[in-house]
Amino acid sequence: MAMHTRSDGEPFGRLLLIDGDDAGAPLVAETLTQSLGGSLRITVAAGGRHAAELLRDTGFDIVLADLSSLHDLSERSDDAVGRLVRLADGALVVALSDGASVSAAVGAMRAGAHDYVVKPVSGPAMAARIGELAQRHGKARALSIEPRNAGRADFAGFIGASSAMQFVYEQIGRIATSSAPVFITGESGTGKDVCAEALHAEGPRFGKRLVAINCAAIPRDLMESELFGVARGAFTGAHEDRKGAAELADGGTLFLDEIGEMDLSLQSKLLRFLQTGTLSRVGESGVRHVDVRVICATNRNPMQLITEKRFREDLFYRLHVLPIHLPPLRQRPTDIMVLARHFLALYAAEEHKRFSGFSPEVASLLTSAEWPGNVRQLQNLVRRLVVMCDGGEITMPMLSAADIESRGVVAASEPTPRAERRQPILPMWQQEQRIIEDAIASFGGNVSLAAAALEISPSTIYRKRQGWAEMAAAS
Repeated sequence: MAMHTRSDGEPFGRLLLIDGDDAGAPLVAETLTQSLGGSLRITVAAGGRHAAELLRDTGFDIVLADLSSLHDLSERSDDAVGRLVRLADGALVVALSDGASVSAAVGAMRAGAHDYVVKPVSGPAMAARIGELAQRHGKARALSIEPRNAGRADFAGFIGASSAMQFVYEQIGRIATSSAPVFITGESGTGKDVCAEALHAEGPRFGKRLVAINCAAIPRDLMESELFGVARGAFTGAHEDRKGAAELADGGTLFLDEIGEMDLSLQSKLLRFLQTGTLSRVGESGVRHVDVRVICATNRNPMQLITEKRFREDLFYRLHVLPIHLPPLRQRPTDIMVLARHFLALYAAEEHKRFSGFSPEVASLLTSAEWPGNVRQLQNLVRRLVVMCDGGEITMPMLSAADIESRGVVAASEPTPRAERRQPILPMWQQEQRIIEDAIASFGGNVSLAAAALEISPSTIYRKRQGWAEMAAAS
């Protein structure tokens, strides 16, 4: 039996809810209907046998199965889930349970379920989760789900309504009002500079300056004068006193981007500045008092840099007071087309062109891409599309023409002979980090369930996260 998905003439996907609670099942169905905006036709089955009969006769796109309602199909819930998975023939299968049972979660996932959710079901959260699963498992086109009230789609320069970004927005909202240092981590292109600007804009220092300095872009011998300023006569060419970034940001925010690239000798002076709130310009004997909030960012693993003696441990703990980690784009696939449409409208207006959107083939390809350059890579691609094309709908030939990067989206999607495949080999800690973070994301942030699925203890994950997960960033 082939999986039934929505055809061009059918506006609804199909969801099968298996729940034997006569009073609770209609409430769950109503909650899902309200949150999914009527994009799915929901059928309720009272038990496992009834569900099996429906699956034999009708194709469904999604199956939500309450484990306590499957006993008439098999005494073991994992066996029942396995039978449903086979009958569902490619549908997304999500197991539901009244309790956060790790053994039930592991059994359901091993039997083939795509996810495990603890009841009671939150409509907006489930809608967002279904959307993410549809994107992750290549069913986005069959399930054009537009969740209602799933959260903010934009916030202080960020674009995205995924659960991962809602968490980031919440963190920024809580942290912005403080004056404590913030340590932002994330892969290149995830928006660390946007995060710093949001923290400044949402906080009490908004009326003052935000001064950013890129520690990787300034030569080592000039970095101290750029950061702390220089006194007249300090060296040849210093004809006048000049304030550094720290003084220019007095009363406001100092953003140190790529902090991991700062020279060790300057790190000690930065530590003293953080401890005392005073600085001395290069060539000056006196001290100046400065009031700034320090925000720093890196796309490196700070703990790895500390191990390699490239970053001072005492400076790290002085800066790492309020951490924020920005998730890579591959971990929030539901945001990809939201971002793509935003950039398309933005650059089309700049270039005075008219575009109607993306073809289904292009949208599917963009959604399934890995995006090693994250939002910046997607932004650059859409900008090239707008500049190189005249307008209308973005099609595959247009995408191929604009995708000029050496490891572009189109090239990455095309099959390559085995002998020619050369995937980059990541360091062991980065591979371990990605596996653990993806598992936690798959369980909606539930570390216990992720640990059970990985067959390790939760304490192992917490111990590793203490070292790098909160600041995880692939180089």
